Amino acid sequence: MGRIVDLSLAYQEGTRGVRIDQAKTLESDGWNARTLSLYSHAGTHMDAQTHFGCGSETIDALPLERCMAPSWVVPMEDHEDGAPILVSDLGTVAKVLRPGEGLLLRTNWSRHVGNPSHYRDHFPRISEELARWCVARGVRLLGVESPSVADVNDLPELTRIHRILLEAKVTIVEGLTNLSALRQPKVFFVAAPLRIANGDGSPCRAFAVEGEHEHWTPA
Repeated sequence: MGRIVDLSLAYQEGTRGVRIDQAKTLESDGWNARTLSLYSHAGTHMDAQTHFGCGSETIDALPLERCMAPSWVVPMEDHEDGAPILVSDLGTVAKVLRPGEGLLLRTNWSRHVGNPSHYRDHFPRISEELARWCVARGVRLLGVESPSVADVNDLPELTRIHRILLEAKVTIVEGLTNLSALRQPKVFFVAAPLRIANGDGSPCRAFAVEGEHEHWTPA
């Protein structure tokens, strides 16, 4: 199987877009259960085409083979806050990536998740150059530690970057964490969204498998 590394943020009270209420208790009802209210793009999550109106594909219609891929882990912990990520920032990965593979950008940005304003407003973002390169190179999925691939305070940029990627059916996974725990430059990455009917996106459980990626290539 190989080594499995969880890359998902925990959904908990205080997380943006998350509310948790106790619905049942062991003492009064005989079992514990909670009612969850989740924003569809809270925490570690995946986007669907309908998120930005750039296609008809909803999260429940997203083929599972597009939710996984052998993926390159790109170290860029020293990338400047708020600066666009360019193709040149991929280093040698830009030369070896093959169609159908993924990119996981290890910025260590998830370390700011406890500081919501900084986490949301100052993250490194995907440049238009890189977004179009991903499309041209046939990137299957793009995973980032930031809450979005583009500046959430700049609607034109936010819309443009998402549409470039989603129109080409590049799967976007945002809000990853723990990429620093990965030991190998290439892993097999999986992000499993909830099957929400007509969903524009979904929280997901994301993880990487080290050591077996060449045998896990989806059809």
